[in-house]
Amino acid sequence: MSKDPVSGKGTDREAGTRHGFFSDKRGSTAIEFAMLAIPFALLIFAILESCISFAGQEVMANAADDVARQLRTGQIQPAAATSTAINQAICNELQIMVAQNCPGLLVDLRQYSTFTDAAAAGFQIVNGDIQLTQGTATTTFTVAPGPSGSKNMLRVFYKWPVMTDFMAKSMANLNGGNTLHFASVTWQNEPF
Repeated sequence: MSKDPVSGKGTDREAGTRHGFFSDKRGSTAIEFAMLAIPFALLIFAILESCISFAGQEVMANAADDVARQLRTGQIQPAAATSTAINQAICNELQIMVAQNCPGLLVDLRQYSTFTDAAAAGFQIVNGDIQLTQGTATTTFTVAPGPSGSKNMLRVFYKWPVMTDFMAKSMANLNGGNTLHFASVTWQNEPF
């Protein structure tokens, strides 16, 4: 090992070999980018997933409002308001955001004697499935709108698929890695 006669330290060649890797700044940008690329991509995907999910929720809320307005004004008569017809009416407006035939769409439409009774209607998620409640009792999904002047509530549930796997673990609350989108409209039918 050769030493510098003046300072007594190792020569430049030896110091360059030993400390060169740590002091050389070439390529540091590439290394920093590699370290930040994955968290940055995860953040971008999380933002996109949230935006698309929010847009889907808003489209569903508008679809529920439109169908409720048609029921309220008598455009859709109670006799014609079957489960298939209401599901299809909502699905027609949702198809801009969801898969064809709206897999995962659930609709509950029923008449109530008072708005207080309608306010007592709720739901809960039990073992990853949606369960309707009325006060403390559980009920099943039905489509049974009331006649002219009746008080009604339309509830629309959609099992929104979470598109990115890393978001599925944090967002999903239903079976199959889905999250719940929900819209509700309560009204009194007009005279028709």
